[in-house]
Amino acid sequence: MLGQTIADGILTGAIVALGAIGVSFGLQILRFANFAHSELLTWGAYLALVFVSFFGPGTPTGPFTFGWQLVAAMLLAGGLTGLLAWLVDLLVFRPLRARGAPRLSLVFAAFGAALILRHVIVLIWGHGTHAYTRELQIAVEVLPDVRMLPDQLFILGVTVVTVAALHLYLTYSRTGMAMRAMAENPALTRACGVEVEGLVRWTWILSGALAAMAGVFLGLTPQLHPEMGASLLLALFAAAILGGVGSLPGAVVGGLLVGLSENVSTLFVSTGYKTAMPFVLLLLVLFFRPQGLFGRKS
Repeated sequence: MLGQTIADGILTGAIVALGAIGVSFGLQILRFANFAHSELLTWGAYLALVFVSFFGPGTPTGPFTFGWQLVAAMLLAGGLTGLLAWLVDLLVFRPLRARGAPRLSLVFAAFGAALILRHVIVLIWGHGTHAYTRELQIAVEVLPDVRMLPDQLFILGVTVVTVAALHLYLTYSRTGMAMRAMAENPALTRACGVEVEGLVRWTWILSGALAAMAGVFLGLTPQLHPEMGASLLLALFAAAILGGVGSLPGAVVGGLLVGLSENVSTLFVSTGYKTAMPFVLLLLVLFFRPQGLFGRKS
């Protein structure tokens, strides 16, 4: 029972971690809390649904419920959601930054952008639920008394590969190193001749692509609905802050802790308190380590 609960928590945490990385980038590089980020998850999931509606999820490959079409849909949705995130910046946040708007104004603008993005989804696809595939699958035993669906194993595997690739990108590429420099010291980064607007643009695109991937995974287990991203918003921020703002390992560990705390808590308390557990954990960590688990003191 405990092993199965931990496995479910790791799966939830993997999806939260992908979304939390974009939130962490926003907090550290863009310097404000982008509450519209959760809607990018929803948009990513629905953009993949458009592709699936035309070409279908594909003939099930191996033990999975989908074929290469859904994987292609996820990549396409990642690119389009990245461009959507950049478009939101061009229309909403960039003009505010140019006018020297305070961060609080950017936060309220993010709330407005989130509402618009969500209601456009409702306008196009309605309030109902959708699914990528109706194929049934049988859970496999991965450890004694621990069973997972093949689709869930796919999600965990792709998440691990994506996070590893992102770590290498941020560590060894020039753009990745510039992003880390921007997160550490924006003024010094500008003084070194880095094109800040280009860096901001790439941060939006990368964050949007990761959000889309999280949205597709969330829709794959088990279905899509317009509030799917909004329901994950507080968990994303809890994971980003818990791990330490601006830290990639921190966002991943924070996401896993959020997923585990939600699922393991159901063994001891009513499921009604499930969503509150990450914030209890967050408060405990911040009480002893205000900068988060992987953050550094400013």
